[in-house]
Amino acid sequence: MNKAHYRQQVVNFLEKAHIRLTEEEKARIEIASFGLPDYPRSGLQLLTYCNSERYCAKELVLFPHQVCPEHRHPPFGSSMGKQETFRCRWGEVYLFVDDDSLTLNKNESGEPICPKPEGDEQWYQCDRFILLKPGEQYTIKPNTLHWFKAGSMGAVVSEFSSESRDEFDIFTDPRVRRLEGVE
Repeated sequence: MNKAHYRQQVVNFLEKAHIRLTEEEKARIEIASFGLPDYPRSGLQLLTYCNSERYCAKELVLFPHQVCPEHRHPPFGSSMGKQETFRCRWGEVYLFVDDDSLTLNKNESGEPICPKPEGDEQWYQCDRFILLKPGEQYTIKPNTLHWFKAGSMGAVVSEFSSESRDEFDIFTDPRVRRLEGVE
């Protein structure tokens, strides 16, 4: 499958969330593989509406069970790093954050509620999560480790944040190359 196929899938997911795009926006959908060999298991599809020194707005689309690798948004220049709010629009997303107030990822028998990507568990340190359903949101503080995984239907998440500088993101997995995508 190629970039055009994945872009059309993204448009279909956004339509399920009642989000309509212009043709120009459809052409700007980013298909991020993070340079990892297992896309679409690991990856993210996104559309940036606006990104300035003051604020940023994006739509994030995750295919069923797709994982965005663990990372943080460190300080840069005079910024303390990106603060972002994720608001679930459609589907469900497990948002793992370095936040002791969240739910530990274990059920009564000690098994994970939401498994980490098999074979890559070492690159996922955050063990506490919040399950976001449509209409629910969570704000991630700057320079805070986090990763997220879609539920069985996939997910559409709106991101509202301070300035986004993806090139400065620090990933737990050293193989990740944030700005690499699918051709």
